[in-house]
Amino acid sequence: MKRLAGISNDLAIVRSIRHDQGNHGAGNHYMMTGAPPRIPVGCGAFVSFHPSLGSVVSHQVGAPDGVPPYFSMPNMSRSGGPNFLGARHAPFVVPDDPNRSGFRVRDVTIPTGLTDARFESRQEIRRQIDKMQRLTEAAVADPVVASDEFYSQGMQILQSSEAQAAFDIHSEPGEIRNAYGRSPFGQRALLARRLVGAGVPFVTLYFGGWDHHTDLFNAFDKKVPPFESAIAALIEDLKQQGMLDRTMVIALGEFGRTPKINDRGGRDHWSNAMSVMFAGGGTRGGQVIGATDRQGYAAVERILSPENFVSTVYRKLGIDPGQMMYTPDGRPVHLVSDAEPISELMG
Repeated sequence: MKRLAGISNDLAIVRSIRHDQGNHGAGNHYMMTGAPPRIPVGCGAFVSFHPSLGSVVSHQVGAPDGVPPYFSMPNMSRSGGPNFLGARHAPFVVPDDPNRSGFRVRDVTIPTGLTDARFESRQEIRRQIDKMQRLTEAAVADPVVASDEFYSQGMQILQSSEAQAAFDIHSEPGEIRNAYGRSPFGQRALLARRLVGAGVPFVTLYFGGWDHHTDLFNAFDKKVPPFESAIAALIEDLKQQGMLDRTMVIALGEFGRTPKINDRGGRDHWSNAMSVMFAGGGTRGGQVIGATDRQGYAAVERILSPENFVSTVYRKLGIDPGQMMYTPDGRPVHLVSDAEPISELMG
């Protein structure tokens, strides 16, 4: 990873986070929410026992009018949803590949062939229908209310010049797009930078496929180049644009991997130690926090938890991780049970 090594003065590596959720569903939930699952969760599960980082940011930080506050590309991670915060704080998912020549964000532009007059006529018809009796007493999670909220958000995006400009990745100079790498992940990272510049406070880039139980080395050779070029270019670009000090870039998985190569040439799930990369957002670069034993079996120095990781993100975004939240039926829930951030990252 020569490009990332070349900007290591901008990076902080935490290598001593550990937890006890050694399968994908539970590990993802823990790292995406800061809350361990309350019941056993299988590897293939998509679970939501607690609001995700992005949904909490959507709820408490928000975004300028016309711009959704939480994006996830190309899909929502396993536990990236809003839980009791309601559908309005679910991520705006952009599934399409920005590397395609004809890329445009689906459902946020008027369809080809639909004139402005016909579009306004359809709007008027909907407004007339909306005068009928609606389920105004429905709960936050009611599908009717959720549909209305998504419709309203879609209309705001259609009418927002800032949002439309942010989605127009084709306006980027060719050399910038090439620096990120002409891969789906690379161009999603560039789109993320454009969204952040438009005021979006939280973007998740989901880049799965690292579960190399077999044939690790060949898989790694294919997987790393698009990842590294995109992350390095994103940090460099944010720095050049003067945005890095107010933008965090974080790279992580749900757990680490076994220290030893197995008999199939791969590595298996290992939650006793994992590393997370931080850059920007006032984080002092050029530092490594924590350590494992010599064999890499377990974190032994500056041992940290997913709660510490999530609390760090919240603190940097101006959110109190120790606050109490309430479900729609009035049940109190701690946002994070251990609200202590990683002090070395706080600047």
